[in-house]
Amino acid sequence: MSSSGLRVAVQKAHGGLVPQVREIRRWALAALEGADVRGELTVRIVGEEESAALNERYRGKAGPTNVLAFPGADAPGVDADGELAPLGDLVICAPVVAREAREQGKSLAAHWAHMVVHGALHLLGYDHDTEPAADSMEGRERQILAVLGFPDPYGDRPAA
Repeated sequence: MSSSGLRVAVQKAHGGLVPQVREIRRWALAALEGADVRGELTVRIVGEEESAALNERYRGKAGPTNVLAFPGADAPGVDADGELAPLGDLVICAPVVAREAREQGKSLAAHWAHMVVHGALHLLGYDHDTEPAADSMEGRERQILAVLGFPDPYGDRPAA
């Protein structure tokens, strides 16, 4: 657990090439830094079949996707027994992330970091449903990834 009362758990349900758990935790905590959140964030790494099933069930979209974010049902924090309530879950599809990194000419680590940060920001309420919201979210992603030492994930588009 971090000193802020935030724990990041990582579940590897896919055996592909994935970042080390400590890196995933570092990226998630960087995305949540400064936010007034407590609780547990679970990052589950899956294959295409599980990603596709979740994408269909919860978003009504066919096929796997890079990252899905599921906010916790209850308010995150610490309950009366001192247990951490869920902040939410991120489900990241390892084969999709690897394919996108190759197709976009990005390093695998940079794209993984982007997907973890992107998903964590969704749990904080960021979205990209409108142009102003997308500009805000992408700007925050750029800031966090720069602090982590990664290039602008939207390098082909101007910053807002």
